[in-house]
Amino acid sequence: MEQYNNNFDERYEDAQKRVKKIKGFYTHLLAYVGVNIMIVFLNISNLKPGESYFQFENFFTAFFWGLGLLAHGLSVFGHHLIFGKKWEEKKIKEFMEKERQQHDKWE
Repeated sequence: MEQYNNNFDERYEDAQKRVKKIKGFYTHLLAYVGVNIMIVFLNISNLKPGESYFQFENFFTAFFWGLGLLAHGLSVFGHHLIFGKKWEEKKIKEFMEKERQQHDKWE
């Protein structure tokens, strides 16, 4: 029964960490949307008559911050795509085989 409780506690901690990461991403996303909406309104209000909104400097913040947000999203939601269970198992076997070969070499 104690094994179950220890395992439950570990799983609960892992779930708590995951929820915290997801919450952090959504907070980041909300800040991104809010700040960029304000930037759009400021840029539109500062346009000269006949000037087009579609200029590089008007999208600079949204673009580069968007790249950071994408990286944050991938770190929270996409790690299973790149470093999934199959990858973990393959790496574990690879390290175990390398260690076995080194051990055999010294005997």
